[in-house]
Amino acid sequence: MDRVLHTTDYIALEDQYGAHNYHPLDVVIDHAEGVWVYDVEGKKYLDCLSGYSALSQGHCHPRIIKALMEQAQRVTLTSRAFRNNQLAQFAQELCELTGFERMLPMNSGAEAIETAVKAARKWGYTVKGIPVDQAEIITCSNNFHGRTTTIITFSTEPLYREGFGPFTPGFVTVPFGDIAALEAAITPNTAAFLVEPIQAEAGIIMPPDGYLKAAKELCEKHKVLFIADEIQTGLGRTGRLFAVDHENIVPDMLVLGKALSGGVYPVSAVVGNDEVLGETIFPPGSHGSTFGGNPLGSAVAREALKVLIEEELVENSAILGEYALERFRQIDSPYIKEVRGRGLLIGLELHEPARRFCEALRDERVLCKETHENTIRFAPPLIIDRDTIDWAIDKFEAVLTV
Repeated sequence: MDRVLHTTDYIALEDQYGAHNYHPLDVVIDHAEGVWVYDVEGKKYLDCLSGYSALSQGHCHPRIIKALMEQAQRVTLTSRAFRNNQLAQFAQELCELTGFERMLPMNSGAEAIETAVKAARKWGYTVKGIPVDQAEIITCSNNFHGRTTTIITFSTEPLYREGFGPFTPGFVTVPFGDIAALEAAITPNTAAFLVEPIQAEAGIIMPPDGYLKAAKELCEKHKVLFIADEIQTGLGRTGRLFAVDHENIVPDMLVLGKALSGGVYPVSAVVGNDEVLGETIFPPGSHGSTFGGNPLGSAVAREALKVLIEEELVENSAILGEYALERFRQIDSPYIKEVRGRGLLIGLELHEPARRFCEALRDERVLCKETHENTIRFAPPLIIDRDTIDWAIDKFEAVLTV
């Protein structure tokens, strides 16, 4: 019979056998439902991180779990060597929801970014006429697009890069929010501009009003693809279906992940029109993934999208996000430098490292995580209600005013 393990036992086991590439808060979660998680001792906590926005529909949403279980008993994987009925319907539904002609499914957000990078380069050579192997993609400082070797090439965070070179050529970095710098960086070899509409991992950094629209106009002027990384900001997190919708922008490619499956299964996708995702760019055999587009993930994603729309989670994010932002701004704390955000993606930047405040919030049964050292991110599941937000912000106020 297995011995009973307690919080300290699990922490000791993970520290002994796991690589130490994360610095988690010392709470060991056993099960979860909705906006709440429960540790192995039975203590209840409010999840204000949502798996970095993957759990927008809440933990273990019954409709999504039902879709998972039903599909798991039918067929889980075919590979793309054969067709499956779930991918066909997922492709149609995602394209109809986003307004694009094609989608290319992958698993992780990083895989989807890699896919978009490959598509942009191939488009640059076959459509724009950039000389072979000379394509450039412009990215922004303080970005976070993933952890692969190519992606960390265009990161400006030293910790993500140190010891992992040599890096991939073909990327140019400009300051986020600086339209003049973007214009100056564009050359005849520029294939694409890759940008997060809000930089979540950088500390909920908001662009100047009009920046995204001006950037899109520049891209159109110079025949450059505008690629929006909406892995974290998309699917209702900011109070619109996509964060680019706040400036009425239609990108050339949209990169999705995280909440695309409600946090139940790894599903990501790139969506775009035929010019960037058609057979000219990706003929058979040119790109793929064993698990990408598998029937289990596709069934889960289909239901996750239905939940998002039918339960009006985008609207809830807009209404309660505005309310939460105002309440946070009313906290009179010597520790708070700035409160910023949109929808239910809110950052509280402090004058000092945020870790001790996150630990204090954990003790108050609120789970948050520091980002870029000095910022606390507030990003609960979009199913949260006003009373629960009030309860959470009261805890924030207690911790930040002592």
